[in-house]
Amino acid sequence: MKILKNDKVYIISGKDKGKTGEVSRALPKSGQVIVAGLNIVKKAVKPSKKNPAGGIIEVAKPLPISNVALVCAKCGKPTRVAYLIAKDGKKSRVCKKCQAVVKE
Repeated sequence: MKILKNDKVYIISGKDKGKTGEVSRALPKSGQVIVAGLNIVKKAVKPSKKNPAGGIIEVAKPLPISNVALVCAKCGKPTRVAYLIAKDGKKSRVCKKCQAVVKE
């Protein structure tokens, strides 16, 4: 998966299209990411020890990885990601637009 936790992403599709946020969790098995503060839905919960009152809470739901694009730290634009393998064998992510190494 080319998008990891703490990456800044741009939403390219869906109800939050055009917004940017930081990935709080990456779910590689399902190919989804949870972006902090975006894709918020209301959920009804029963009373429990954690939430004794119950009621309606707001929860951030996962977005498909295809609906987000990584924002390059150098050029500040949403971009695709390439991999570059250095001579010492280190693999790093690279911005397709400006060829800058994305933070690891």
